[in-house]
Amino acid sequence: MNIPFLDLKSTWLELQPELEAAFRRVMDSGWYILGAEVEALEEEFAAYCGARHCIGVANGLEALKLMLMANGIGPGAEVIVPANTYIATWLAISHTGAVPVPVEPAPRTYNLDPERIAQAITPHTRAIMPVHLYGQPADMEPIRALARAHGLLVLADAAQAHGACCHGRPIASFADATGFSFYPGKNLGAYGDAGAVVTDNDAMADQVRVLRNYGSRTKYENEVRGINSRLDPLQAAFLRVKLAYLDAWNERRRVIAARYAEALADVPDLALPYTPDWAEPVWHLYVVRHPRRDLLRQHLQDAGIGSLVHYPIPPHRAPAYADQGYAAGAFPITEQLAATVLSLPMGPHLSQEEACHVIDALRCFA
Repeated sequence: MNIPFLDLKSTWLELQPELEAAFRRVMDSGWYILGAEVEALEEEFAAYCGARHCIGVANGLEALKLMLMANGIGPGAEVIVPANTYIATWLAISHTGAVPVPVEPAPRTYNLDPERIAQAITPHTRAIMPVHLYGQPADMEPIRALARAHGLLVLADAAQAHGACCHGRPIASFADATGFSFYPGKNLGAYGDAGAVVTDNDAMADQVRVLRNYGSRTKYENEVRGINSRLDPLQAAFLRVKLAYLDAWNERRRVIAARYAEALADVPDLALPYTPDWAEPVWHLYVVRHPRRDLLRQHLQDAGIGSLVHYPIPPHRAPAYADQGYAAGAFPITEQLAATVLSLPMGPHLSQEEACHVIDALRCFA
């Protein structure tokens, strides 16, 4: 049995007639930049997130960047960010000229630790950028309370958490703005790059719309120095089809996660994900830890099972941030995670038979 880490083709096969109809609808319209299809997705995804506004943009990185730009965050500003995240979270901050200030994660959830945030706040801090890593919600209530106490914005990275809830509410309801990625491998994925900003703030939404379109509301009238970051209407049409299936697909992921948790609970040296009572994750990734991670990954590969490491090089150890001077050991929790985490196969089209094969291989390794 060969089990890929993620099966993307099956989403196409499941929805092929609807996706082909969406393709024809866009091509027949003769309108290929912004327009009615993008506006329809924006309305539908805003409603799904329980928010007033959704602004479709080119990708998840630029969703984060545009949230910062819309709030005037740039040179001289600091933004608190998880040390343990994909580098895109840091890059969005750096691209505005602001400085990412990393904070260690909570060891059990791998997400930004609210107790450590306060120690990182300085007079230059303008925002906190929590990440809902692996589809697991960050602890947003204390993060939001701390931000309000210090007059800071909360600009969240939900690239991996479409449909996740925190304390019984959609994650976007806790932040001033939330950035989403629709990269093909996400829970809600396009067939190419795509992203969105979700917010309840009317002024911020208006500014993001202007900034994504060369700083313009009307062609050739450029109010500010914007960028070109427009969601493609063809991708918007595909996303509208898939949005209708998102909750059902997330539920399939939860079933697989529950199966893993039950069957692997007693495997020696294997640390399973921890989910707080207040969190409703969507299991974008199912990430375990093992002290012999690389040997385990090879064992799975030999058994025909795909796996990935998210992420082998923390941002502070990447050459891109060598000029920041972070030495090895600067963020020990993050570095320990990078050395031990392993993402198992997970997705809405992973069968129970395949999940059992993964489980058997893990138990055999133990």
